[in-house]
Order: sequence, then structure tokens, then C-alpha cells
Amino acid sequence: MNAYVNQYQNNQILNASPEQILILLYDGSIRFCRQAIHAMDEGQRTVQAEKISRAMAIVCEFANTLNHEVGGQIATDLDALYSFMTRELTRANLQNDRKALETVEDLLTGLRATWVEAIKINRGTIQQTSKAEPAAKQVAASF
Repeated sequence: MNAYVNQYQNNQILNASPEQILILLYDGSIRFCRQAIHAMDEGQRTVQAEKISRAMAIVCEFANTLNHEVGGQIATDLDALYSFMTRELTRANLQNDRKALETVEDLLTGLRATWVEAIKINRGTIQQTSKAEPAAKQVAASF
């Protein structure tokens, strides 16, 4: 059964758009934070460290893929936020600080919601543009 689940997940990732992959990564980082919180509550330090490490890897990847030339101030602000999250994840692991993990989870959840909204807006803009193009071509052809 596990092999089928893994195959399904692999297919989901291979067929996903860049936007869907971004959301999947946010889902993963949020899930790892929650699992780390649970492990912390259960006193499972090894599991806690592994889950924090996985969340941190995703956050670091977010920071590494920022395009500061295109993103400007938004990219700079996101970079600072990702750096803060990395510090909080490190502190959570070293000091067994549940609050630091909750802070990162909240930030990731908020960012995920923002990206979902941005993707919807972008898709709406693209759809409106593509619907307007045939009409513009018909008008142009009539001249």
C-alpha cells in the first residue's frame, strides 16, 4: 500500500505547476512544524530535530530561490522573514522552545494563504487577458 501512496505523491509532484509545487512546499513545511511540536510535547528529541531540520530545509530553499532583481523590496522582505524563521527553528531545536515553532508555523500558514490568493488573482488576470485577446483580434480585423 505504501508503494502506491509514494507513486501517487510522486505523480502529483511531477505533474504540478510551479505554483502548485510552491503550495505543496508550504504544506510540507507547516506539516513538519506541527510534527515537531507534537514530538516536542512527547519528549521525542530525535524526531523533533528531524522535523525541524526538514522544515528548515524548505524555508532555506524558499530563501535561496528568491529573485531579488525581479522581486525588489518584496524579495528583500521575504528574505528577512525566512532568515527570522531559520533563527526561530534553530532556537526551537536548541532550547526546546515550543513558542518559536508555533511562531514559524503561524508565519508559514499566513504566507501560504497569501500565495494562494496571489495565484488566484494571477490566474484571473491571465484568464481575463486570454478572453479579451480574441475580441481584440476581431475588432482589429474589422478595420
